[in-house]
Amino acid sequence: MSRDARWKALLELLVERGRLDVEEAATELEVSAATIRRDFDRLAEQQMLVRTRGGAVVHGVSYELPLRYKTARRASEKERVAQAVAALVAPGEAVGLTGGTTTTEVARALAVRADLASGTPALTVVTNALNIANELAVRPQFKIVVTGGVARAQSYELIGPLADGVLGQVTLDVAVLGVVAFDVAHGAAAHDEAEAAINRLLCERAERVVVAADSSKLGRRAFARICATEAVDTLVTDGAADPELVERFEEAGVRVVTA
Repeated sequence: MSRDARWKALLELLVERGRLDVEEAATELEVSAATIRRDFDRLAEQQMLVRTRGGAVVHGVSYELPLRYKTARRASEKERVAQAVAALVAPGEAVGLTGGTTTTEVARALAVRADLASGTPALTVVTNALNIANELAVRPQFKIVVTGGVARAQSYELIGPLADGVLGQVTLDVAVLGVVAFDVAHGAAAHDEAEAAINRLLCERAERVVVAADSSKLGRRAFARICATEAVDTLVTDGAADPELVERFEEAGVRVVTA
């Protein structure tokens, strides 16, 4: 197992359990305790965990894995959700994409759609996510608009008042939100309040709002609210979503598409 793969596995275990002992992690990953100690030390230096005597704990109450360490989590579900979201976009529309692993997959699904292979433009994409803009910029048939702002390392998103200025001047057909939590009572949410503020403005500029979230995100709450459930037109999730939860979203007026 490479170092990057090992670090990804360690961080995912830490998010899941909240605390990891050196010996426990060494057994899980089938490496030596000395290797795990070194990994914990390096990750602590990057402020991605907090070192404890004999192990490590998550870094703070609103802990969030950087995007590069989240790409493999529930990958197949995210790909299915992304394909279903991409199918909701019509040629020629203006689409807003927030940052995140699922919305990155949406961007990739849009990029390979045959009916979007040409046009002037085939699609207008407005995003505050640097990685999404980078992937789509090589598609000459897409018009890519990137907000200003300060880059947030965890999600590659641009945040702050500079981003507000651009989004206040555009109108979107659809906004696609990547979220860390979506609950019927509490709405869609993110870990970071500045990120949530940009996403909220993206929603306000759109005619319709689509939440792209695998089933692990549903029924959960997070620190910073993006928008109320009533502001969401469509939820696209995977087939493992709790039927009772799906029914509650539908009763709240949200169309639910399962992929």
